[in-house]
Amino acid sequence: MLNMQLDRPLVFFDIESTGTVVTRDRIVELSVIKFLPDGSRECTTRRLNPEMAIPEAASKIHGIYDADVANAPTFAIIAQNLHHYLEGCDLAGYNIVGFDIPLLVEEFRRAGLEFSLEGRRVIDSFRIFCKLYPRTLTAAYRLFCGKELEDAHSAEADTMATVEVFLGQLEKHPELPRDLDELHKFCDLRDPDAIDASNRFKWSGSEVIVNFGKNYGQTLRHLAANDPGFLRWILRADFADDVKAIASNALAGKFPERKNEQCRPD
Repeated sequence: MLNMQLDRPLVFFDIESTGTVVTRDRIVELSVIKFLPDGSRECTTRRLNPEMAIPEAASKIHGIYDADVANAPTFAIIAQNLHHYLEGCDLAGYNIVGFDIPLLVEEFRRAGLEFSLEGRRVIDSFRIFCKLYPRTLTAAYRLFCGKELEDAHSAEADTMATVEVFLGQLEKHPELPRDLDELHKFCDLRDPDAIDASNRFKWSGSEVIVNFGKNYGQTLRHLAANDPGFLRWILRADFADDVKAIASNALAGKFPERKNEQCRPD
């Protein structure tokens, strides 16, 4: 139970989706826990048919595939009841300000309903986490070295402190790899499905898809056959050489091939 007094319901919720582009992606699962002022709570989880294919990369994260939601209701079907259920409620969750709320607002908009935050209190555990544990070098130095960083933002002091922080991380976390190749992999934040360094193109199963702009989610083969002008625009615009090489090869009928072991078996 929540160790606090409520004057109206507080709804914690989390969304799983087809991706992270709010204007294009759709909800595939919605879980809600409503805490009521009388101390009781209600829990419900619902899978939804997003009316679009779920990209392989997204399915690998949340484990929900097209077949799992083929017979599920669409958001439009539950929109009215959900809108009513959330009426007069405050909202809470993890990073809901940055993702879940904007996506929910967009889904309601597509269903012809306005979902307003006006008058609602929003509690975001991610924002709380970031304020309690700031991701600055000064904070890391205090956490891992137990000391205050003097002369912060002096290049020499910051460099020396970074060495101490790194050594402190290794000491505090024995599970971290000691091999530089493995540490490099651990630090790599790139999408594992990215094809180019700037993640403009990525794998979706065995197909290459566009990961930006108006053609987000379209396959490279489809664009080469039906909208080659988009690929020619990439060649003229300010894109990295590896991105232009992919576009140029596609116009010539040559497409990247994914190694079989990288693909998820059916």
